[in-house]
Amino acid sequence: MLGQMQDWPLLIHKIIDCAALQHPRQEVVSRLVEGPIVRATYAQVRARALKVAQRLARDGIKPGDRVATLAWNNQRHLEAWYGVAGLGAICHTVNPRLFPEQIVWIMNHAEDRIALVDLTFVPLLEAIAPKLPTIERYVVLTDAANMPPTKLKNAISYEEWIGDVDGDFRWPSFDENTAAGLCYTSGTTGNPKGVLYSHRSNVLHSLFTSGLEVMAIGPSSTVLPVVPMFHANSWGIAFTAPMKGAKLVMPGGKLDGASIYELLETEQVSFSAAVPTVWMMLLAYMRKESKTLSSLKCVVIGGSACPPAIIKAFEDDYGVEVRHAWGMTEMSPLGSVCSIKPTTPIKTREDALEVKNKQGWPPFGVEMKIVDDEDKPLPWDGVRFGRLKVAGAAVAKRYFKEERDCVDASGFFDTGDVATVDENGYMHITDRAKDVIKSGGEWISSIDIENLAVGHPDVAEAAVIGIRHPKWDERPLLIVVPKEGKQPTAPDVLGFLEGRIAKWWMPDDMQTVSEIPHTATGKINKLKLREAFKDYRLPTA
Repeated sequence: MLGQMQDWPLLIHKIIDCAALQHPRQEVVSRLVEGPIVRATYAQVRARALKVAQRLARDGIKPGDRVATLAWNNQRHLEAWYGVAGLGAICHTVNPRLFPEQIVWIMNHAEDRIALVDLTFVPLLEAIAPKLPTIERYVVLTDAANMPPTKLKNAISYEEWIGDVDGDFRWPSFDENTAAGLCYTSGTTGNPKGVLYSHRSNVLHSLFTSGLEVMAIGPSSTVLPVVPMFHANSWGIAFTAPMKGAKLVMPGGKLDGASIYELLETEQVSFSAAVPTVWMMLLAYMRKESKTLSSLKCVVIGGSACPPAIIKAFEDDYGVEVRHAWGMTEMSPLGSVCSIKPTTPIKTREDALEVKNKQGWPPFGVEMKIVDDEDKPLPWDGVRFGRLKVAGAAVAKRYFKEERDCVDASGFFDTGDVATVDENGYMHITDRAKDVIKSGGEWISSIDIENLAVGHPDVAEAAVIGIRHPKWDERPLLIVVPKEGKQPTAPDVLGFLEGRIAKWWMPDDMQTVSEIPHTATGKINKLKLREAFKDYRLPTA
């Protein structure tokens, strides 16, 4: 027997409809590429999103067609998200930080028909446009006054483009499993893979992650999503903030410490989310300028493992709660957030920091397990670590245009991460499976060493890779970027690590570099580091 409740499809446009109806005067603040900070309301964003959908329909875009965006976090990009998806088309957020060859590959693979592009990225598209045969029109996210001269096909400014329609348009109705968004992985090995989100998965993901134990935002919150809308679905914040009626502050392309601090203070931001490198820049700026934070209450830090020094600085020096998060593009993307359960045995500040260093526990809607090399489940004891697998309502089942599912027979997706889970359910990433260092038959966590090394007062950033060793198979090499004006030595930094890690985890050497390579999503690019040090020989070899 089935229940007798209404069939009310979970469609993305219902989020902005609710925001416009219940929070019509709530602000959306944007820093434009052109320079000024502009303000709109959710009612205005919805009205303009309807114009986007209407104009796309006039241009012949049909349900299932892909519309690309190369843009920062701003009001026009937000309108495009809702307008494209609301029409039943697919919003393909292109990461402009990828190599041009990768951008060409993914836009052709997606078969994008229209591209909406911020002024910043017009030169990038001009350079590759001849290699993009499926693009029929380029819409530059600006007005006529700031529209640059360009040879892009059928180019038009955004304001002129939506100005040709009146907004008298109704959202079409369709199945909630209809595709809504397309986001490609960074593709450090091989071509990027497309993750195709549905309306249902995006709405459920925002419902899961808006709870008190995850983002904890509501109508009284002011939210600054520093994480770009082109990075892993913006961690769902472009949906979650309007869903909860929160004020939304969009930083545009200025993500340096001074610019982020300005928005935090002038807009009285209470909640923000970004990768560790952004918070490192902010903390460095505040320390240098002797700044304080007047309104910020909570930050979510994810994208890569957060060094404990960042957590400690935010919480102890500035009174801001840190929630360490983990996820993947394939998970929409949040998979876990480290908020403290009241049943967790914590007696000291050190106990709390030890827990916060973990990536936390999954909200309802995500299941996880760790398995050994034979795919047998491992105990949650905080010691045994294995491959992390996940399942859930917002987890990918298959990559775009691929014939085979990317989950195992039991429906679990192999994340490629190696992790432990403790008896209280807190998950802790110890490495990527391809980056874990295997020494003498035992595994060494490069992430744990990196996080501790960054705690040294002279170290700005650290990475650890495995180097071939004739006796132990592999041994760790520590690679550091010094802080400005500092010259850390190997004996000093390795001495700093003594007593903090197992003796057999101790790196066999340290090398200093001016810069550590990163992927387009901000993670340390271990592939490039291994290539750079392929001929290096450890002194212990």
